[in-house]
Amino acid sequence: MRILFLAPHPFFTERGTPIAVRLAVEALAKQGHQIDLLTYHEGEDITVAGMRLIRIGRPPGVRNVPIGFSVKKLVCDLWLAVAAYKLMFRNHYDIVHGVEESVFIALAARPFARFRLVYDMDSLMADQIAEKWPNAGPLLPILRSFERFAMRRADLVLPVCEAIAVRAREAKDPARVHLLPDVAFAPPERPSTDEQLRTHCSSTAPLALYVGNLEGYQGVGLLIQAMAQIPTDKRCNLVIIGGTLAMIEEHRKLAETLGVADHVRFLGKRPIDHLGDYLRQADILCSPRLKGVNTPMKIYSYMAAGRAILATNIASHSQVLDDSCALLVDPTPEAMAAGLLHLTEDAALRNTLGVASATRAGDEYGFEAFEGRINRAYATLAA
Repeated sequence: MRILFLAPHPFFTERGTPIAVRLAVEALAKQGHQIDLLTYHEGEDITVAGMRLIRIGRPPGVRNVPIGFSVKKLVCDLWLAVAAYKLMFRNHYDIVHGVEESVFIALAARPFARFRLVYDMDSLMADQIAEKWPNAGPLLPILRSFERFAMRRADLVLPVCEAIAVRAREAKDPARVHLLPDVAFAPPERPSTDEQLRTHCSSTAPLALYVGNLEGYQGVGLLIQAMAQIPTDKRCNLVIIGGTLAMIEEHRKLAETLGVADHVRFLGKRPIDHLGDYLRQADILCSPRLKGVNTPMKIYSYMAAGRAILATNIASHSQVLDDSCALLVDPTPEAMAAGLLHLTEDAALRNTLGVASATRAGDEYGFEAFEGRINRAYATLAA
């Protein structure tokens, strides 16, 4: 089949949704589908057999489009819509695969073009807008109604996690809702980098690692507060990878204020190709996320690394992790501190949780499982 794949973000960049898009395109192209991938003007050019990469023109003055909703993103989406309509009416696609808000671009064209529509749901957009702008709360019912309309009108809905799938099944025939979680990448068997995280640590205590951005919802501040509640002689080492320079400085000041700067190291950004090696060097992998229902892509990589996971007990984590493969704690400094201390002192528990999480990652979230899910979903459209 001929597919127009709408990716409303910089592509390719080393972050969650673009990585998921790349995996989906590779899996579909492997099945023989011909794919035109339409995306923003920014990002790395990549080559996939069976895929043609098409970019919008550069909107005047728009550079460095950030993660999440923004004025820059709205402008890019307007350019994306114009380019998409030109392609739709010129090429007569069998399927339009709309990621996130691009589904509404495709919906607007349905009265004028015949194609089947796939709604790729990486988030609950209405809820995200309400969380980012609390003053928009009164608009939440209207925004959710738009989202339900898109679910109902789509021929296939691909939610990235179970919490989103539940919402989709309420609006759509469950047979047309196919869960499509992210992929757990197995770490390379050989080291991908010579950098040893231990060289950044101040003691021989176990090493806890956080990887990701330092936005407030990620809870890294909570993790630093938790370190301050652990007696100095019982603290683990905490290494933090990721974040902008400004956010690193903000969190470094917090660590200094709380008196834990000697035990917390900020390494900044590192290549995603080295992620698996960094994860394997850790004893404890931390995800102190404070809110949300989307499971972060890094959780699947954490699992595949075979290390003990300490995570907050919120929907983002609990729909993939449970007490058999992770230590889930309340999103408070006190609970996080107790969890860190428990895992720091109990090597046997760390090993048990690590083995269990790696087994689950391989069985349920490997690339073969991802391929099987998306191929079965697309088979319903072919039928």
